[in-house]
Amino acid sequence: MRHSSDDLPLALYSAAQVRALDGALIAAGTPGFELMQRAAHAIWRALRREWPEAGAVTVLAGRGNNAGDGYLVAALAQRAGWQVRVLAVSEPQRLQGDAALAYEEARAAGVEILPWQAEAEPRGVLVDALLGTGLAGEVHEPYALAIDWINRSGQPVLAVDIPSGICADSGQVLGRAVTAQLTVTLIGLKIGLFVGQALDHVGRLVFDDLQADSEIVASEPFMAQRLAGAALPRVASRQPTTHKGQLGHLLVVGGDQGTGGAALLSAQSALRGGAGMVSLATRAEHIGAAQTRLPEVMSLAVASANQLHALADKISVWVVGPGLGQGAWGRSLLSAAAAAGGVQVWDADALNLLAADNVRIARGSVITPHPGEAARLLGISTAELQADRPAAARALARRYEVVCVLKGAGTLIADPTGRLLVCDRGDPVMAGAGLGDVLAGLIGALIAQGCSAWQAAALGVWVHACAGESLAHKGNGLAASDLCDAIRHLLQERAACRN
Repeated sequence: MRHSSDDLPLALYSAAQVRALDGALIAAGTPGFELMQRAAHAIWRALRREWPEAGAVTVLAGRGNNAGDGYLVAALAQRAGWQVRVLAVSEPQRLQGDAALAYEEARAAGVEILPWQAEAEPRGVLVDALLGTGLAGEVHEPYALAIDWINRSGQPVLAVDIPSGICADSGQVLGRAVTAQLTVTLIGLKIGLFVGQALDHVGRLVFDDLQADSEIVASEPFMAQRLAGAALPRVASRQPTTHKGQLGHLLVVGGDQGTGGAALLSAQSALRGGAGMVSLATRAEHIGAAQTRLPEVMSLAVASANQLHALADKISVWVVGPGLGQGAWGRSLLSAAAAAGGVQVWDADALNLLAADNVRIARGSVITPHPGEAARLLGISTAELQADRPAAARALARRYEVVCVLKGAGTLIADPTGRLLVCDRGDPVMAGAGLGDVLAGLIGALIAQGCSAWQAAALGVWVHACAGESLAHKGNGLAASDLCDAIRHLLQERAACRN
């Protein structure tokens, strides 16, 4: 489920950075308890908007400030005449500081506060105020049992700041995690809400900055940024005298026996992405199909690298890997691409051959691995990679000195300097074969038209994801080629105005 929109801030923070931001606001003169009260009001407003007729709230309270937020929400609900209970998973007497003050306020408001028990009856909206962003290791008892109780309840669930059990820095489920219908996150957006397994747990996302001073917020460091339309580059405008030679010549290299369709998809996407000329180097067996399906593409039957060397001077950007295979034919063509140099886009089997250390990719190029390919490039398991996707994307960008597009839920874009972008667009209908081939061709087309590797990756990922969203209403069964016309329309919307 897509859980964000372009009215959210762009900056994404680690848990430590949000704590530092919170500390900076307090140091600047906003008392911590006042921030907690603002948080409770924001949560209560969101709860009433989402479930205005619920009339009952059960708060699951743990420890720390997350619990403090929950106790203050309970007090607000009590004063509004709702039926309210707090089920304390951690002993309230162990609370300290602002969280202890919040507990006392809930008591003063007449809130019923009981120790949590697995036999308790879930009532109304369940407010997850158990663990928050401070969780580092796996969830342990009794919190694990309480999370299971929430998830089995069948009741609507609101998570305070982040669903308990989700790592705020990586989106990993730390053993088990609350599945919420609504998450109200506070002060700063946590990157873990936008990547990996978290996407199955966050539900709809609401953000409140708690009236934080914008100058203080702007002065604090952040970990990454969201991809948003307003912040993306625009495709250069075309003047009346523009001709194809000014829009780049893109070469797709791939399509071994039995996998010619992958290379065709990349070529089709490059055409719809606006490249001036598109050529395809593939097996002789695929030439007939290529000329029939894509007569605009100059299709070349190649048997060895020597045939590609003659093309190198004519090519603006190479897109290498779709359907390439890992046999002698694929290795030979990839070596020709590597020798040609320049900014290239490597995908699929080009990355598997790169992982095998058979070849080197030019600095400043773009790689577009899915998690399995990325794990092979880093020499780790896919599970290890998925446990911290942001760190993996940055590691790949540094290791190969490229722009890395780590595909998957919450696609990530990283460069060797540490810059990191997160795409929170797209739709599950895009879970199918061939969509990566389309993305590679699109990024290549944008480079051919003058975008930098970083700009092309950012704009390409965003347009590709939005194209999938635009077709989601038609249901499952999305074919990769369906995206190409949608990509063309979205790029036109992103085109710069003519002078």
